[in-house]
Amino acid sequence: MAFFWRRNKEDKFSTSVLGLDRSIEELKAQEEAVEKEIGVRFTRAIEKTRNSINNRLDTIFEGRKQIDDVLLDELEEMLISTDIGVQTTMQVLEAIRKGVSRQEISDIDALRAVMKRELLDILQHSTERGVADERSVDAAIKPYVLMVVGVNGVGKTTTIGKLSQRIKNEGNDVLICAADTFRAAASDQLEIWAGRAGVPIVQQKQGTDPAAVLFDALQSAKARNSDVLIVDTAGRLHNKANLMAELEKMKRIAGREVPQAPHETLLVIDAVTGQNGLEQARQFTKVANVTGIVLTKLDGTAKGGIAVAIAKELNLPIRYVGIGEQVDDLMVFDAESYVNGLFS
Repeated sequence: MAFFWRRNKEDKFSTSVLGLDRSIEELKAQEEAVEKEIGVRFTRAIEKTRNSINNRLDTIFEGRKQIDDVLLDELEEMLISTDIGVQTTMQVLEAIRKGVSRQEISDIDALRAVMKRELLDILQHSTERGVADERSVDAAIKPYVLMVVGVNGVGKTTTIGKLSQRIKNEGNDVLICAADTFRAAASDQLEIWAGRAGVPIVQQKQGTDPAAVLFDALQSAKARNSDVLIVDTAGRLHNKANLMAELEKMKRIAGREVPQAPHETLLVIDAVTGQNGLEQARQFTKVANVTGIVLTKLDGTAKGGIAVAIAKELNLPIRYVGIGEQVDDLMVFDAESYVNGLFS
């Protein structure tokens, strides 16, 4: 779960960034300890989903000596109940049926292994579109422009605050643009989070053209030589025509001021909303050039399989996951840790 921000992993904890006189070995040990703790917290965050899957699997296999159609029907029901999605469920079951026919699957451990393999395959293939890694953009391009979209109430403002903190902690100069001028409280809430993170914010009064706020923020970012500009946007999905026009205008201005900008457009989805969140994602991908997903409140649901459903249907990488309320509870999504955590 390394947090790169256009650095090589080996250089992430350089002494010049931290301002500390420590050896490379000590810094690498610190990084390993941090990533181990992140892994533990992430595993805890998906505990509800893991318990749901494993308890149901144990129940399905209890007293059975073979994998038959009845067992597969119960397995199908279990997978769908975790919001893993119909498409994913069908792919997993097809792989299991092939394994059974070839006599490669005869017990629950072998079945788990096939399920893990198929889920991991889906998540890894989802990185082929969109932006899976910020290092794909030339490090000489500054600022790196991140646009954040999503309907109101999914945790968009909180995500921006947490993301700002994480990127700043990596030694980057971060600026926030409060371009959701439609909702009165949006700018005020973002200002609070910017203050917590110790990150400057560009904002204007309610009703100002969002593109004008973005233009000011871009000029400020260039003047400050900021590394990253994070842009909040309006979440008026019910008025798709206006939202599309607004986002298109903002993208044009960003691209005119900074090469290839916006470099990422992150869609924030609330994991607790399950299939409703997936429907929101479908709608947003129609009006915005979404390059990646942020899945919030993953710790608050037993239906954490929605991560796979999103990756399967949208074919977009899950970039970050929110696993708590604290400022450091936004983590880089790691497919292997997620899948292993579901079955451990």
